[in-house]
Parts: sequence; C-alpha cells; structure tokens
Amino acid sequence: MVADEVDYVVGVDTHRDEHVLAVVAAPAGAVVAQRQVPASGGGYAQALRFADQHAAGRRVWAIEGAGHYGAGLARFLSGRGEAVVEAGRAPRQQRRLRGKDDSLDAIAAAQATLASTDVALPRAGEQGEALRLLLVARRSAVDVRRQALVQLRSVIVTAAEPLRQQLRGLPVGRLLERCSRLRRPVAATSDELATRLVLRTLARRATSATVEAAELEREILARVRALAPQLLDQPGVGPIVAALC
Repeated sequence: MVADEVDYVVGVDTHRDEHVLAVVAAPAGAVVAQRQVPASGGGYAQALRFADQHAAGRRVWAIEGAGHYGAGLARFLSGRGEAVVEAGRAPRQQRRLRGKDDSLDAIAAAQATLASTDVALPRAGEQGEALRLLLVARRSAVDVRRQALVQLRSVIVTAAEPLRQQLRGLPVGRLLERCSRLRRPVAATSDELATRLVLRTLARRATSATVEAAELEREILARVRALAPQLLDQPGVGPIVAALC
C-alpha cells in the first residue's frame, strides 16, 4: 500500500494554464497544505519548492492528466528525481455529486493514491509524449475521413438522378476515386456544378485524411516496436491498442 511506503502524497489537478496542488500526509490522508502554480517552467519550480517546504520526507506526486496538461510537470519532476505516478479520475457519479472544485480534485487525487496498492506510472519521457501526439493526430485524421464520407454520401442522396445512379452502390475506394475526378461540364446547371464540386472536394479530403492516418499509424507502429514489441504478440492487439497501453 502506498501509505506504508511514503510520508506524503502531493496531489495535482492539472489545467492548461495552472495547476492546483494539495499535500496530504500518510497514513490518514490529512490535508497539510494547498497551492496554485502556473503551468510553466517557473510554476513547476514553485511546485517543487512548495513540496520541499510542506512535504519534506518520502513523497510521491499523484498527477491527474500526466499524459496531457500535466505532461510538462511530470517531466520536470521526474528529471529531478521525484517519484511521479498518474492519478486516476474519480468516478463520474462522485464528481457529479461534489461538483467541480480544483482543490478537492487535487486532494482526491492524493488521497486515492495514498490508499492504492497499484499505481500507474506515466509513459516514459519524450517517447511517451511522442506517442500521445501521434495518436491525437491520427484520431483527427480518422475523424476527418469519417465526416467527409458521411457528407459525401449525403450529397449523393440529393444529387441529380444520372449522377446518383453512377455513384450509388460503389465501394468506398472506387467511390472516392470516381468523385475525386468529377469534371464540371459547361452545359451543366448551376446546381449540378455545385454538386460535382462538393463531391470532388469531399472525396479528395477523405482520400488525403486516409493517407495521413496510414502514415501516422506506420510511425506509431515503429515506435511501439521500439518501446514494447511484446504487446504486438498479444492476440487482437495492434499498434493503436498497444500505443494506448
């Protein structure tokens, strides 16, 4: 149990511009001190001085969002020999009952870690941050592709009958190829010209996003192979699932 191994836990509720800290003492989890610091290099140094003042002894930092808003603080502390773990969020029902309070969130993160027997370490250094960024970019590309396909099919439904007949029932690959090459005949009506332009634009957007997602997935696979290749040997675990582990 963490409470048996440390004297203090410093809980941190992280945000884009500022972090809220709370020091709790082992084993009971009594709150010793609280502080708010900027989410910057200077703020990280303030946080460490705050811990030196109020948590002098065996301590561990429990950081909510250590892979997101808290990534900079986690790297700063780890680089100075501090023990850092990733604090889990409280259950949704509990958060709803108590409302949003950054100080309470920091205290809850510290007390939950103090009472835990199994804590999560943030992903290691720059490699972990690189994986997170690659996953974010791939997710964005996948979302763009999906949205473009939905819009494309919606436009086809309302297109003029001759064009709709040409495109209806085509598999995705052929549909994108066909739409991306649509021309704008001189004799076409204004509505037909607009429909063809929109279909071509959406098809090219979906195709471009598909290429981006594939490129990012290859990069994710290469990094997973370098960091934890054994994960890829597990049944049903591909590069994206492995990167999330």
